[in-house]
Amino acid sequence: MKLGISLADFSWDIPVDGLGATVADLAQQADEAGFDSLWVMDHFFQIGITGHPPESPMLEAYATLGFLAGRTRRIKLGALVTSVAYRHPGVLIKSMTALDVLSGGRTYFGVGAGAPFDPEPMGPRTVFEGEGLGIPFPPLAERFERLEEVLQLAHRMWQGDETPFHGRHYDLPRPLNSPTSVRRPHPLILVAGSGERKTLRLVARYADACNLFDLPGTGYADNVSHKLDVLRGHCAAAGRDYDDIEKTIASQYDFADRQAFLDHMRDLAGLGIDHVQLAPPGPWDEKRLADLATLLPEIRAM
Repeated sequence: MKLGISLADFSWDIPVDGLGATVADLAQQADEAGFDSLWVMDHFFQIGITGHPPESPMLEAYATLGFLAGRTRRIKLGALVTSVAYRHPGVLIKSMTALDVLSGGRTYFGVGAGAPFDPEPMGPRTVFEGEGLGIPFPPLAERFERLEEVLQLAHRMWQGDETPFHGRHYDLPRPLNSPTSVRRPHPLILVAGSGERKTLRLVARYADACNLFDLPGTGYADNVSHKLDVLRGHCAAAGRDYDDIEKTIASQYDFADRQAFLDHMRDLAGLGIDHVQLAPPGPWDEKRLADLATLLPEIRAM
């Protein structure tokens, strides 16, 4: 089983001009230790799941990924995951392609519909980044429609298809993408979320990987076995080989009980999970990362 780490918490007690060196050092440590992937969240405000207020530091995803690409050599990079509402698809696919080219093909294109709900307006003290920054955030049903069009465009642009795209929400007269990606036929496409009618259907039709939730106590925890059975059904309906899809899951690292953690990783592997992305309580530090790295051989063998 593969193991990745998620840089989601930037709340170190350091001056802002120390953030770059701290992030770079952790990325290089993860790269050299042999972790499979390194992820950032696509958020502009910090989110409540970390236990921090929205004012807690949050680095923009694609600027951070570009920075990490220049500081690492082999680890794969991705956003877990890009919100479809935050960037025009032509710009997003160009950004993703640039990251793939400059990293030598070490990328996942992680994308999803955004929040699994429709946020209510909160006004000047809002905790929701879309409202706070004035970014249009359509209703969830429309975001799923937009997500499917983004996935269609990604496949076309990475195939070199410049013919006009006329969708319900996006109109691209010439979706030129030069240079194209290093990874062929395209960067690994990961669609995140566990919605049974829409998200997992989109995985089966367009993606190389899914992403489920294993975050008890946060409101984000899936019945993994059931969700994978649903995905299997969507694959059968789409004529897709279920085994071609990488099954990934966002989980937590419990430093208090290493054996319980290993047992849980073994359980996930037994369910068919191929790749776990981990975040600790609080920010990563060199000791936490080194401790987890000692478990890599045992996890890889699962």
